[in-house]
Amino acid sequence: MLILTRKKSLHSTYVEKIYYLCYDVLSRTQVKYIHTDDTGARHKGQNGYCTHIGNDFFAWFSSTESKSRINFLNCLSQGKTTLYTLNTGAIEYMAQNKLSVVILATLENISVCINTAPDWCEWLDQQGIVKPRHRKIVTEGALMGGLLDQGISSDFSIISDDAGQFNVFDHALCWIHAERVINRLIPLNDSHTKAVDDARDQLWSIYHDLKAYKLNPVTEQASSIRQRFQILCSTKTCYETLNQALGRMGKNQHELLRVLDKPYLPLHNNLSERDIRDYVKKRKISGSTRSDAGRKARDTFASLKKTCRKHGMSFWGYLKSRLLKLEGIPPLSEVIRAAAASG
Repeated sequence: MLILTRKKSLHSTYVEKIYYLCYDVLSRTQVKYIHTDDTGARHKGQNGYCTHIGNDFFAWFSSTESKSRINFLNCLSQGKTTLYTLNTGAIEYMAQNKLSVVILATLENISVCINTAPDWCEWLDQQGIVKPRHRKIVTEGALMGGLLDQGISSDFSIISDDAGQFNVFDHALCWIHAERVINRLIPLNDSHTKAVDDARDQLWSIYHDLKAYKLNPVTEQASSIRQRFQILCSTKTCYETLNQALGRMGKNQHELLRVLDKPYLPLHNNLSERDIRDYVKKRKISGSTRSDAGRKARDTFASLKKTCRKHGMSFWGYLKSRLLKLEGIPPLSEVIRAAAASG
């Protein structure tokens, strides 16, 4: 009962400190990438989503009603004061996403820092930005600008599956998810089966060479791997559905081959898959949450438990030390900082 009565203070005192620190570590570029994924999380009888953000040093879970890019950027900026900022990075993002030239020209001459979503919506109304698509792009750009303004590098890498909401900053894709596109195909005859098997063999051959490249990066090998990947994705077989799948994979060449420019990046998003697994098990057993406090407590304990385990700490021992004010277990902020500095 002691834990249940203190769950609110645990969230406000400890989980936010975890995220504050992770944000601090990211902004100082001690950590060069994070993993992210999401899963379903029903709340009050309505469909919702839980976003995971983490790496080898921490895991953080946030349940929301949406899984849009705006929601993901809000998750990344959690705990910071200035959320919406118009700066060079924001304008570049809007231009890349083909915002109206007229609106873009107007915003280039404006400097804005706004702290809350209602104030931001009011500002958009004042500027006459009313079309949903325009508001969406400008809001995403302003959130990107806020993150850049707080110290997150534009070269910061985010590893995910191919979900569009995670495609921000320097995005890298998971090879396991990429292969599933081919693995899900249902061949109609022996020729189709052979074409699929050949494509899969070539794909995994490239994957194994990428693993070797990570250990010993060689420029000539990088050029060879890029060429082989392009040849694979442009291959025309007797199976048209396979051709389309390979073509879609070719459009993601930049994200799938990021490791050639950044050998320290993982080739898959298994870390997020593992971190989120406990959350999914609990959801299957307990069902949905019915109150805001319950949802916050679920995210809180999932974040604390997984972060403790990453550092070989007893989750139960950690809770006892905090709730009973026992000595022996340092603050997680110190543990994460030390691990990030040495890692």
